[in-house]
Amino acid sequence: MEKKEPLIRMVGICKSFGTVQALKGVNLVLYHNEVAGLVGDNGAGKSTLMKILTGAYTPSSGEIYIEGEKVHFSHPHQSRDKGIEMIYQDMALAGNIDVPGNIFLGRELKKNFLSLPIQILDRKKMEEESKKVLEQLKINIKNPRERVSNLSGGQQKAVAIGRSISRKARVIIMDEPTAALSPKAVSKLLDLINRIKNSGGVSIIFISHRLQDIFLVGDRVMVLREGEMVGDKRISETTPEEVANLMVGADLIKN
Repeated sequence: MEKKEPLIRMVGICKSFGTVQALKGVNLVLYHNEVAGLVGDNGAGKSTLMKILTGAYTPSSGEIYIEGEKVHFSHPHQSRDKGIEMIYQDMALAGNIDVPGNIFLGRELKKNFLSLPIQILDRKKMEEESKKVLEQLKINIKNPRERVSNLSGGQQKAVAIGRSISRKARVIIMDEPTAALSPKAVSKLLDLINRIKNSGGVSIIFISHRLQDIFLVGDRVMVLREGEMVGDKRISETTPEEVANLMVGADLIKN
């Protein structure tokens, strides 16, 4: 049986900002239908690496493959066209508009106005499609017409995830998704991540300082330290203590 190519492969990724080398030959692999944690102290290179994967930065050197096909991203639209979505900590939601408006932000559905050559927003269709996404993910928002700014932090994160799913994402990168959430909201969000994984078709890169969250939903955890990938371990074969030691270099101190 032919071995399936990884969904994402980043090979020998280097990135320099002037004299500062932020990434030093990093290799990253993301498989189909998995949740992979990405951890490291501040300044380890996590954000830089993900900005390269999403096309916000171009690498100084290195290669990116999607299912074995070499790709070049020089703009976020190019990575999005390949099904890569990133949800930043601020979620990039428009708080003054409703849920459907946010889910279709930047790609609003339109219809002709009467028989005139004028197009207007098709709010009904956007609401119908948004409800389908929310129901698919079992996201409970009683009134989709509610302004997003009036929703809880957990609901806002769910809307941002729903937007990525509605864009037919194959990879969702979540930057500190459980930060600043209540324990109850964290539990709901982790349940949502599990549902996405179990539904198939989407892989998740989960960036977090909260190792306990990664160990609850992750399949693997990758560790960056000072711009280098120093660990890539299956969750079932490691511990939070071992990962924390890799993050700070305690393994080198012991040796």
